[in-house]
Amino acid sequence: MDQKEDRSCVFCEIVAGGAKAHRIIEDEMSLAILDINPFSRGHCLVIPKRHVPWWHDLTEEEVESLFRVARTVSQKMMRAYAPDFVAIYARGRRIPHTHIFLVPTYDGDVLDRFFNALEGFQEGTAELAKLKGDEELVKAADRLRKA
Repeated sequence: MDQKEDRSCVFCEIVAGGAKAHRIIEDEMSLAILDINPFSRGHCLVIPKRHVPWWHDLTEEEVESLFRVARTVSQKMMRAYAPDFVAIYARGRRIPHTHIFLVPTYDGDVLDRFFNALEGFQEGTAELAKLKGDEELVKAADRLRKA
């Protein structure tokens, strides 16, 4: 493997072939594997082959690869399992190697309930309600544009 790897990282070990994984598809820069702690049948992780803790530190080419592989796997999930949708989110806190979760999701399942609860929290708290006022939105947009 010619890209930087971290032998203490389970995902780097998988990429290098030193740890077991159920590989789904891969290209030169990314690999899709089944998650060993799935939220539903077919739950996959898409990882860059290079050890990069945070997705926003990937190169443009790696981002393109990561999302191209994620789209292909999501299409496979739709054909194989016919979920209502495929949830996609990035995490990386527990395992500091960028990874995208792809989870076939159905109405009322654990992930659907979680995101419904999260949306309810987002819409219903006084603290977050302050953030959706026009003045706050203008400030946030301006701050992000200048950063």
